[in-house]
Amino acid sequence: MPVFGFRAIPMVNDREWMLEALDEADCAAQEGEVPVGAVVVLKGEVVGRGRNRRERDQDPLAHAELRAISEAARRLGSWRLTGCTMYVTLEPCAMCAGALVNSRVERLVFGASDPKAGFCGSLGDLVRDPRLNHRMAVTSGVLAEECGSRLRSFFVGLRRPLVR
Repeated sequence: MPVFGFRAIPMVNDREWMLEALDEADCAAQEGEVPVGAVVVLKGEVVGRGRNRRERDQDPLAHAELRAISEAARRLGSWRLTGCTMYVTLEPCAMCAGALVNSRVERLVFGASDPKAGFCGSLGDLVRDPRLNHRMAVTSGVLAEECGSRLRSFFVGLRRPLVR
């Protein structure tokens, strides 16, 4: 059942797949990156994984979502990710929302909302804009506390002064 509202009751497997995305976020944090993780799922199988690598790669495009989309497209042999669901720990930004639309992802599930940069309901809603040629179902707030706490902990750690 597609869910087009901003808040929705998560499907049974949404929590399971979000845990996979959280594993990717944890790996990003261990690498000193902002802890955002993403997985692309098709027919009960992860076909793409990604985590933030902007610092490591010195690449402004190295967002978790873009990396997961690229891996899924390579694995499936098509840029059209028809039937796929993206699970990501943080609401996608405008760039990633555009990539989700252009790759024809069917459904987006995200954990924490991003009131400063999110473009899937917070600052804008690119993935459901009726003017575009593709829109997707969106479910938000899946494991939101777990996703948000990783981000808060990461940024608290960055702001903590060094102890001498």
